[in-house]
Amino acid sequence: MSDDTGKQGDGLQAMMQAGQAMMQGFFETLAKQQVAMQDSTGLAATKLPMPDSETMTRLQKEFAAKHMALWSSMAGRKPGENPEPVAAPEPGDKRFSSPEWSDNPMFDYLRQAYLINSGFLRQATDSVPMNDGRAKARLQFLTRQYIDALAPSNFAATNPEFIRTAIDTEGQSITKGIQNLLSDLGKGRVSMTDESVFEVGRELAITPGAVIFENELFQLIQYAPLTEKVAQTPLLIVPPCINKYYILDLQAENSFVRYIVEQGHTVFLMSWKNAGQEDANRTWDEYVEKGPLLALKAVREVAKVKKPNVLGFCVGGTILATAIAVAKARGEDPVASVTFLTTMLDFSDTGEIGCLVDEASVQMRENTIGKGGLMQGQELASVFSFLRANDLVWQYVVGNYLKGGTPKAFDLLHWNSDATNLPGPFLAWYLRNMYLENNLRLPGRLTVAGQKVDLGKIDAPAYFFAAQEDHIVPWRTSYLGRPLLGGETTFVLGASGHIAGTINPVSKNRRSYWTNPAKTASPQDWLSGAQEHPGSWWAHWIEWLNSFGGRQVAARGRLGNAQYEPIEPAPGRYVKVRV
Repeated sequence: MSDDTGKQGDGLQAMMQAGQAMMQGFFETLAKQQVAMQDSTGLAATKLPMPDSETMTRLQKEFAAKHMALWSSMAGRKPGENPEPVAAPEPGDKRFSSPEWSDNPMFDYLRQAYLINSGFLRQATDSVPMNDGRAKARLQFLTRQYIDALAPSNFAATNPEFIRTAIDTEGQSITKGIQNLLSDLGKGRVSMTDESVFEVGRELAITPGAVIFENELFQLIQYAPLTEKVAQTPLLIVPPCINKYYILDLQAENSFVRYIVEQGHTVFLMSWKNAGQEDANRTWDEYVEKGPLLALKAVREVAKVKKPNVLGFCVGGTILATAIAVAKARGEDPVASVTFLTTMLDFSDTGEIGCLVDEASVQMRENTIGKGGLMQGQELASVFSFLRANDLVWQYVVGNYLKGGTPKAFDLLHWNSDATNLPGPFLAWYLRNMYLENNLRLPGRLTVAGQKVDLGKIDAPAYFFAAQEDHIVPWRTSYLGRPLLGGETTFVLGASGHIAGTINPVSKNRRSYWTNPAKTASPQDWLSGAQEHPGSWWAHWIEWLNSFGGRQVAARGRLGNAQYEPIEPAPGRYVKVRV
């Protein structure tokens, strides 16, 4: 054996040993993270087995070979050369897109070594033998958090963009970054947008209308007509109470509400109250009874129709479905049609959020805020942000603190930062009966507002919209809601994620959506036979809604009526309350 061959063998063996040591250290860290998570959330810690020896040997060999190849490429690199990388970021990963990462050999090595290491840890985690799918998903979630947090782009000493910006600004970027950090520490969150640009009621939520009813849980907004004639049957929108309704009414050019009104429909919308200490004991039953059921009563009396059309978004759709089922159990026939936007009725697969919910964590919530208290909005916002940590956390850590920049004004991220509190009893009931036990799909399993809930009694035509890349409501899970209902259903799949897929204005003519009239049991079979259409799903949905709008009538100039006099202009007070 030549000396070179012997050295290569020794190097490979050393790299394999390094991989083994890193893996063991990583699993020890994950175990500590699980204990910390158990202490803070009640999640049960799970013993972490190692992958089998054959798999580990294969992964270690691949790991060692990639590092040896990286060393070789760096050792033979000449000034000005930019060799083909051994490891490259995944498509869409913008953390290392600046040319300094590839032009400078030291930072190029740091970048590629990180990518090799993180890929090795992901593969090892995926190979861990675990029968508990929820525990396995939690392990994968923790692995991603660990990997994302340790990226060299997140640290001043290992980020060439920090160094270049500091030099270019003669150190002013460092001063500004410290100021940004201190400001965000005062807010208790990372700034994602220039919050001075937008104000609710001034630049956002500006579709004309008035609050015509309010109680301790919501304000009911009726929007002013924008056409001379309107469909006789109005539409009631039930947004999620987990965040503010104005995601559906941002600016004029991307307002879903305004689009519906412009298409000749009378629109009513529930604006949920941001829960305070006085709401600490409110329950799911109250949100159903004093929420959509009261809103439906008001809409019927103002519009003088027996059955309005209704739309529920996200958890608003889950609350709405429960309310309709309660009304049906009472012998009522409350709606002409129902639309569910990115809504789960069957919670069989809740995605990564589900991995954070187990019996221990739910019991902890039940024994604390479940007996009276609030889930703080910032805690909820942090959970959702860390589902996409590189996009919604770390890029702003780098931009705001390392580079001293100010994030650009972005209406969607302004909304994303405008958190809401939730009553503890409401949340604890929701976590147990939906995420943990999946009871809503079972006829008669749940009793809400004194009635047995059976989604099969909902026989109004239903339109389901889901988003292909949704990490909050997986589209295949949304699809499983179709057979639970008793009427005709239409399912449409849009491109992009939970918000960007939903808020996709027709005027932008972006993205695409898929349709398939078949009612296959399998969502994958449905997709296999689906037809793709360019542009926004809004146009497809409005055509569907038009068929339930009734005859055209003259638009009324007055909002509300003698019983429901306008209280204040839209968007009302409730939506402006910040946590």
